[in-house]
This record gives sequence, C-alpha cells and structure tokens, in this order.
Amino acid sequence: MKTAKFELGDLLGIAMTMVVLGIGVAYGLDIMEDIKGDMTTGSVAANATDSAIEGVAKIPEKLPTIATVIVAAVLIGILVRYLWSRFS
Repeated sequence: MKTAKFELGDLLGIAMTMVVLGIGVAYGLDIMEDIKGDMTTGSVAANATDSAIEGVAKIPEKLPTIATVIVAAVLIGILVRYLWSRFS
C-alpha cells in the first residue's frame, strides 16, 4: 500500500497549472470569437461555434472553485498527516 504525501510546496505546481489553464482558455476563447466572425449568421457552423464558445466560457467561472478544492485537499492531507504522526 502506498501513502500519498502532500506538502505546501506542492501548491506551487498546482497554482502554475491553474495559471496556464486560465491563459490557454482566454486565448482559446479569443480565437473562437475570431472564428465566429467568419461564420455566416444563422448557419449550422455559426450555431455550433456559439455553443462551443458558451461551453468553454464556463471553464474560467469554475477555476476559483477548482482551486479552492485543490488547496483544501492539500491542506487537509497535511493536517491529517501531522495529526496522525503526533498522536500515534
């Protein structure tokens, strides 16, 4: 059985991943918006592009929640490991 260990230093990698994800989504939305301008209004392709933009735009709305859950999981892991070693 393997034991996973978390440390506060692990948060740096997670934070950088979240930053890169946010930048990638922002640029992706910009590109999708440019593509939308090339589509004929009311066509199937334009409707698909609108739906894709709406779907991708929801990702940044969820990033704070995702980051909070990750940080909480790491902190709980550190706390449990500390308490386990302290009282056992």
